[in-house]
Amino acid sequence: MNDISISILFSILGILILMSAFFSSSETGMMSLNRYRLRHLVKNKDRAAIRVENLLSRPDRLIGVILIGNNFVNILASSIATIIAIRLWGDSGIAIATGVLTLVILVFAEVTPKTLAALKPEAIAFPSSLILRPLLVTLYPFVWLVNAISNGLLRMVGVNADEIGSDHLSREELRTLVNESGAILPTRHRGMLLSILDLEEVTVDDIMIPKHEVIGIDLDEDTDDIIKALQSTQHTRLPVFKADLNSPVGVLHLRKISRLLMDDDLNKAKIMQQAVEPYFVPEGTPLHMQLVNFQKVKRRMGFVVDEYGDVQGIVTLEDILEEIVGEFTTDYAASSQDIHPQEDGSFIIDGMATIRDINKALKWHLPTKGPKTLNGLITDHLQTIPEHNLCFKIGNYRFETIQIKDNLVKTARVVSVKPSKKKTISAAS
Repeated sequence: MNDISISILFSILGILILMSAFFSSSETGMMSLNRYRLRHLVKNKDRAAIRVENLLSRPDRLIGVILIGNNFVNILASSIATIIAIRLWGDSGIAIATGVLTLVILVFAEVTPKTLAALKPEAIAFPSSLILRPLLVTLYPFVWLVNAISNGLLRMVGVNADEIGSDHLSREELRTLVNESGAILPTRHRGMLLSILDLEEVTVDDIMIPKHEVIGIDLDEDTDDIIKALQSTQHTRLPVFKADLNSPVGVLHLRKISRLLMDDDLNKAKIMQQAVEPYFVPEGTPLHMQLVNFQKVKRRMGFVVDEYGDVQGIVTLEDILEEIVGEFTTDYAASSQDIHPQEDGSFIIDGMATIRDINKALKWHLPTKGPKTLNGLITDHLQTIPEHNLCFKIGNYRFETIQIKDNLVKTARVVSVKPSKKKTISAAS
């Protein structure tokens, strides 16, 4: 070393600092890569992505070769800096070299390159793989020895380095990923993806049309009345039953019956020939399962039945699709027959309106765990069926019952108010 000029030693020191910066940035870049984007690039046969994927398949080996190289060049740089300092300042130069080199390595070989790699991981990791791959092959014996020792120490504390952790996303993590996608995904597409994730939490009970609201064909009625109902209906499919919905006999598609409506001899028997047998859906079936079930049986409508076989309502494929894409009307609150906006900002709502429909229409957050309808929510909160009109609050919403009849809250006035710590129930004047 005494025969080497100081200028050459400075050049070597500069090269070593650059190499240290390379190893530092490579480590951060490799670890900061978006694994899902990397897999996408691998599927598209991107060569750089394939190289990086192979390196990351054994992170212990990748980290081993990077740290071996980084520590080697840092130690060598420290030795050369010490030689330069001794030549320039004598023995006191050792302290100077230590302080100056620490600052230089910290700024130029650690903080700056690692920050750059964290911000631009692909720009750093992909080119680095061209050097790290052959370097790993060259230094494999040393890497193997270091990994054997370090993995042995990990096993002593119960960690198996050979078990690569799963990168699979949970449903909640995927939800966060969709929410954080920003401008990458249009707002409507984000909403649809989130709605698909929610299908597992929503059941057919939440979206079914209650049986008292179902429009269908009662075979116990006169043939003329049935024909009039078929001619005036706005629905493409109608349930067919006897007396009430608890005795379903089939589902009628208006496309099949339209030609028969011109027949003067149309009767109930001909109508029934066009009906398909009823399809039953157990209550509590999650929507994601029912969507698949509709596809399997090639049906679009099902009768929701409870554990005793009683029909609770009907669910259609369109109802499930609306949970994903949203209501087909532009203003659900304005078009809903159950929700009537008032000039004072309140809403008069039918007691049989479902909580989920109210929340979707008004962007509210009424509790959905428990009762399904507004009447059920009110009676569950009061723990009794009110005999007189009442005013009370549930969370951030003020309720006023307007009509109580047949042991049901027929209509209520509801308004969203500012959060309040007190919850009061008082008789309306």
